[in-house]
Amino acid sequence: MTIKRFKRKCKLMGCSFELGVVMASEREANILLDEGVGEIQRIEALLSEFQEDSTISKINENSGGNPIAAEPEVLALLERSIKISKLSKGYFDITMGPLKKLYQFKNQTFKFPEKKTISRTLRKIGYHFLRLDTGNGTAQLYQKDMRISLAAIGKGYAADAVRKKWKKHNLVGGYIDASGDLTAFGKDENDEVWKIGISNPDDRNQSLFYVPLQDAAVATSGDYEQYFMHNGVRYSHNINPKTGLPVSGVKSVSVFSPSAELSDALATAVYAMGLEKGISFLNQLPQTHGIVINAENKVFFTKQLQYEPIPA
Repeated sequence: MTIKRFKRKCKLMGCSFELGVVMASEREANILLDEGVGEIQRIEALLSEFQEDSTISKINENSGGNPIAAEPEVLALLERSIKISKLSKGYFDITMGPLKKLYQFKNQTFKFPEKKTISRTLRKIGYHFLRLDTGNGTAQLYQKDMRISLAAIGKGYAADAVRKKWKKHNLVGGYIDASGDLTAFGKDENDEVWKIGISNPDDRNQSLFYVPLQDAAVATSGDYEQYFMHNGVRYSHNINPKTGLPVSGVKSVSVFSPSAELSDALATAVYAMGLEKGISFLNQLPQTHGIVINAENKVFFTKQLQYEPIPA
């Protein structure tokens, strides 16, 4: 039988997913694709801050109040999020939602919030105010008006979960593409290793080079169309959780690691860190690589990253 790629597209967790499996049987492929979509839907119901009955929404609504019962799966993800916050010295922080509400990026005339407003809001965020009790199965935000958002790690977690389910089956390869964040394993229908194109930050339809992706994941954090100019400086919609200010000086960060969840979170952290600190940070992590494109479109690589130039 001929080996083929079978695909499914869906809109979940606030982004566009494309799921793909490589195998001979279309019937079996559709079963796996259904399983993948179902798994992402299940995880979204747990983690979404926009669904009132999700565990995360319940924790948010009770900020400053009593602990809230949470599934072991959710507690484990929150625990790993806190570990990444500590590892990145606070540049990744799932409690920084209130900062984003200060900015109205969609307005034609952009205005920075007042310094005292930013300072007051910074006191409402901090991963150390999220208390987990795994023995009792609860999570608690200690300060009122705090909010958890798993937007920078949730879709990576979902991609890892789908990959884990699929790898139990006999298929040649597969991938989960969450709006350009790619998780892949095995090989494609041509018996070749999967490759990811790193986009030009000024033209997402143009790839600068390819990076092979063998049982690994890549996540990209960038401003692309989501930026604004203020006094001649280009600012991203991404906020630095330490300063409360939009990030400038970096257009794009791509992080490669064995885990989509980790790549997702680290790309966010490195984007806020900036070029030099971010590259240095990634170089210290095992099995982790990165590409940073600065405001002048200069490309910087971590050590030992393999990539292929685009043929002329």
